[in-house]
Amino acid sequence: MTRRRSSDTSTDAGGGGRPEQEVSAGGVVVRDGQVMVIVPTRRGANGQRVLGLPKGHVDPGENAEQAATREVREEAGVDADLVEKLGDVRYFYQRKGKRILKRVTFFLFDYRSGDPADHDDEVEEARWMDFDEAARRLSYAGEREMVQRAKSAIARDR
Repeated sequence: MTRRRSSDTSTDAGGGGRPEQEVSAGGVVVRDGQVMVIVPTRRGANGQRVLGLPKGHVDPGENAEQAATREVREEAGVDADLVEKLGDVRYFYQRKGKRILKRVTFFLFDYRSGDPADHDDEVEEARWMDFDEAARRLSYAGEREMVQRAKSAIARDR
């Protein structure tokens, strides 16, 4: 699977038709100057481990907020309170020869309770990381941008 991640809002599929589309949601969970990060079991397109934020598909009957809250609980093992929408990350990837446009809506969450060790089997590891380190080390630029937006939102609301 080849991915190009960005916060670009382009929907041009190239080659003429509209691409298939997927919608996901995720969270930037914060606590005392730290953000929750995960290492999914699925590797990146280059075969390397990925450091990311909890996110996943919006299930039938869910809205983006509900899906993000569920994914935070499942992938990060924690319960958190939704604060606000941070933005969307859009990117294309290839699956079985088809070009897929994926949109992930991210939300800011305040940690409430739970243990990152209580993550599901789609995740190798969930842990707290300092904001600045996460903004440098997350594997994908769009997710690094969401961490920066979360940090700005927290500073704005002080």
